[in-house]
Amino acid sequence: MKRRSILTAAVCLALTTTACGSAGTTGASGVGPIGVDYPRADSDFWNSYIKYTPEKAKALGINLMAPTNSQNKVENLVANAQSLQSQGAKAIVMAPQDTGAIASTLDRLGKAKIPVITVDTRPDRGGAYMVVRADNKAYGEKACKFLGDKLGRKGKVIEFQGSLSSVNGRDRSEAFAACMKRDYPDITVFEEPTDWEGTKASAALQTRLTQHPDINGIYMQAGGVFLAPTLQVLRQKNMLVPPEDPKHVFIVSNDGIPQELEAIRKGEIDATVSQPADLYAEWALFYAKAAVEGKTFQPGKTDHGSEIVDVGGGQLEDQLPAPLITKENVDDKAFWGNQIGS
Repeated sequence: MKRRSILTAAVCLALTTTACGSAGTTGASGVGPIGVDYPRADSDFWNSYIKYTPEKAKALGINLMAPTNSQNKVENLVANAQSLQSQGAKAIVMAPQDTGAIASTLDRLGKAKIPVITVDTRPDRGGAYMVVRADNKAYGEKACKFLGDKLGRKGKVIEFQGSLSSVNGRDRSEAFAACMKRDYPDITVFEEPTDWEGTKASAALQTRLTQHPDINGIYMQAGGVFLAPTLQVLRQKNMLVPPEDPKHVFIVSNDGIPQELEAIRKGEIDATVSQPADLYAEWALFYAKAAVEGKTFQPGKTDHGSEIVDVGGGQLEDQLPAPLITKENVDDKAFWGNQIGS
């Protein structure tokens, strides 16, 4: 895949005000400076995103500032954004985990004419130059249909919900619940809010299995934080058995990290929806560079397999593809989770 030609074509497709021809080229000193705040470093998914970011910045010819990490705390993100602004950031890439509490920061940066690109999450209020994420409602829908069919349309499922203060947690939870109610009414779902914390998921699983040892399905909204503790609990209870065993607990996850793909190969979990950590880094930085260069975009299909949509109030969101991975396609080299370390 020739990345430079893809980036140039994407600009030509969606650009509304600036001529095409130079996207992806590297200047002597780079475009920027551009600031990046990482949301956390306790998740395998986000650690992969962190790994990709400087690589993609270099390929795009971006002068990347020393990154900050808000450690899953909105107060840290607010302070980090202020610091990046004071250091002269021309644009800021962030992934606010609390999508309701970041509005005032977006307003402040907007008044300072510092465009913001949000990754993985969309702010509830306040404008971002571009949101780069996948259709999270589709995550919940895909997980529901996979489990519903695997369980033969009946059974008991525990759902580890992400933080409901995040649009991602809400989108996945609402879509999963609606699908289950509509298509699989004989499946009982135990919803467990976790705030994206593996310890809370582990405790909930312990409690639910004590109360309902016949649970036969699990939906993990984030494999990066839930995979290891979930497998540990099942192993302790002698419930981590192969898919062909009648006692197998069917598990579908979200993230697409290498650890999930390996767990699918081993028969420990059954599926995951792949969030493209590599593309999140690449296209967030691409749009940050475009913002600094004064380019604008409009809704429409892109040539990188996504679609830019207006999600309301003029807020644009580039919805990247997030395929379902099962044992049938787990070895596909196109998945970023199979490219780490290669």
